[in-house]
Amino acid sequence: MNSWNGRWTGILLLCLSALLFAGCAAPAAAPEAAAPADESAGETVKIGFMAAVTGGAAFLGEPEQEAALMVQAQLAEEGITGPDGEPIDVEIIMYDTEGSGDAAIPLAKKLIEDDQVAVIVGATRSPVSLALIPVIQEAKVPFISMASSSAIVEPVEERYWVFKTPQSNIHTAPWQVRYVKEQGIDKVASLYVNNAYGEDGRDAIRQAAEEAGVEIVLEETFESSDTDMTSQLTKVKASDAGALLVTGLPPAASILTKQFRELGLDMPLVHNHGIGMKPFIDLAGVENAEGVVFPIGKMIAVDSLADDDPQKAVLQGFIKDYEAFTGNPASTFAGHAWDGLQIALAAIKTMPAGLSLEEQRAYIRDAVENMEFVGTGGVFHFSPEDHVGLSPDDVVTVRIVDGEWQYFPPEDW
Repeated sequence: MNSWNGRWTGILLLCLSALLFAGCAAPAAAPEAAAPADESAGETVKIGFMAAVTGGAAFLGEPEQEAALMVQAQLAEEGITGPDGEPIDVEIIMYDTEGSGDAAIPLAKKLIEDDQVAVIVGATRSPVSLALIPVIQEAKVPFISMASSSAIVEPVEERYWVFKTPQSNIHTAPWQVRYVKEQGIDKVASLYVNNAYGEDGRDAIRQAAEEAGVEIVLEETFESSDTDMTSQLTKVKASDAGALLVTGLPPAASILTKQFRELGLDMPLVHNHGIGMKPFIDLAGVENAEGVVFPIGKMIAVDSLADDDPQKAVLQGFIKDYEAFTGNPASTFAGHAWDGLQIALAAIKTMPAGLSLEEQRAYIRDAVENMEFVGTGGVFHFSPEDHVGLSPDDVVTVRIVDGEWQYFPPEDW
């Protein structure tokens, strides 16, 4: 694996090369004057991209930005064509939200008003994506979120311009509950991070547990910045729960796992898809992460997929390209960014030439809403009733063994 300095030097050189063709990620430069929304938007179609490259969620935002830089470099090299066969110049304008809604909102307005983008892909965290929705809805710009909470796209009638690429907790929670149910456990505890993502997981676990006849005997929250969850875990230990279901992200999810082991809790620990990254294992410690089970998209299980699985070739291609470009292992979070950008590009490829900016935005929104797309996160079937278009069938279960992810299908439970 390359060092961080070497890795980012390589990425910077590629990005500078891409700038010669498509203006890659140059937030410091003054934006060129663009046509008003009621006139032709010109030959360049602009995509806004927002990720938490710095701040507490950088472990998610960095691979997302790497995926965007990769797509920009590929566009510079290969390009895309429209329905008339003519090349389309696409520019991806990238900004760092720092994982903060306060930082993201003015950046979104800049993308919309100054940069005049036709579509925005971002943001990294659910609370930030939710904070952007009023801005997106008012400006009437299609927004493809890289965050997970179902509230980002629901209720659909209030999220007309909003889509997302990660699986929702309603797709992963049934796997958490199904796993413990098949271990003969009918009473569980649920711990969740105190934000939109965690609350969404809590609600999804409640629904899945009710449907499976599993009783939730304890629910407790923790903060994303917490470093001590022993109080909540002590309550779990004192309860009659037979398993612990968790909705969270590192570093808090890693600390919780470490303290779970230190307190000697003797029950299955089943996380959600938020831990599907190597930093979770590194922060928790290999011995503490051992045996943790969680549901996630199929990237981790790509080698075990049937050859006729429509995702297999897509996942293999993405992993190969991403690892060659970055020198780092592919991650599902990089995949969320890649999916969002590829969905936007798929819409742009079908867009007639000569549309005004307002017409571009409306066209892309409608195209995404009626799109079927095979991505890294699943086979998306968007519709006016469903702005994520995924299902539990797009999810697999994984177990951590010797510090590595291991595909853990139901027949092995």
